[in-house]
Amino acid sequence: MNSKPRERPTDKFDDDDYPAYTMGRAAEMIGATPAFLRAVGEARLIVPLRSEGGHRRYSRYQLRIAARVRELVDQGTPIDAACRIVILEDQLEEAQRLNEELRGPAADAKQPDGS
Repeated sequence: MNSKPRERPTDKFDDDDYPAYTMGRAAEMIGATPAFLRAVGEARLIVPLRSEGGHRRYSRYQLRIAARVRELVDQGTPIDAACRIVILEDQLEEAQRLNEELRGPAADAKQPDGS
């Protein structure tokens, strides 16, 4: 007997990583073309999942990344540079998060008088 709860179809509605959007719909949602999404994929910034038929499927998380790249491209940044900027922004955010996490216990342990 399986004790794991059965997944309902609506469970995926809130999943940012669920590949719910076709290439055409994804491009429409971010105001880009399918060629733009292919270029972002070729830069390896996002890797869409493939359906059983081989069609690209994008998640909401991937669309937020692609939309950020589109903003940079719209400002005149070449697409390869825009992808690199987004990667570096993500790495910086993660480093800052880890830094805060590591400083947290040390900062709490300090006494108010500086000792």
